Amino acid sequence: MVRSFVALGSNLGDRMQHMKDAVAAIDKEPNCAVSHVSALYETAPVGGPENQGPFLNAAMEIETTLKPQDLLRTLHRIESDHRRERVIPWGPRTLDLDLLLYGDIVSDKAELTLPHPRMHQRRFVMTPLCDLAADLKHPRTGYTMKQHLDMLPEEAGELRRVASDWAEPPQERA
Repeated sequence: MVRSFVALGSNLGDRMQHMKDAVAAIDKEPNCAVSHVSALYETAPVGGPENQGPFLNAAMEIETTLKPQDLLRTLHRIESDHRRERVIPWGPRTLDLDLLLYGDIVSDKAELTLPHPRMHQRRFVMTPLCDLAADLKHPRTGYTMKQHLDMLPEEAGELRRVASDWAEPPQERA
């Protein structure tokens, strides 16, 4: 099993339900098990078109036997199952699942860059990730996730914690 981290986001429709459904869908995958889920945060959209609604963001730690590309395909399938449309870059979406880290793998393949190339530049990713693994070292930089978070500038109204125990606990495995 490989320890991996996934960022979750939603700013269309029933945002909370999309997020809960994503955690449940990943945990139901035969080769994946959700081990921890961060608190839930509301954030202003970053980039993309103007007048988007705020996002709900979180992160989850999973254990998987899937290869990184297969895990990414699984995440994309779950997004599609939730009517995710990839029309406008950084546009509004029902569900966004980003593979942040897959063990300590570093990859620059066209289909998958690991760690996620912009994760350490985004407070809405690093804050929930630090809920789960603040002392984990970034495989490229050697800094901990908390050190990366501390380097980010804080902007007023950028991030608000809205719930701690929002996701169903991971299912017990037989």
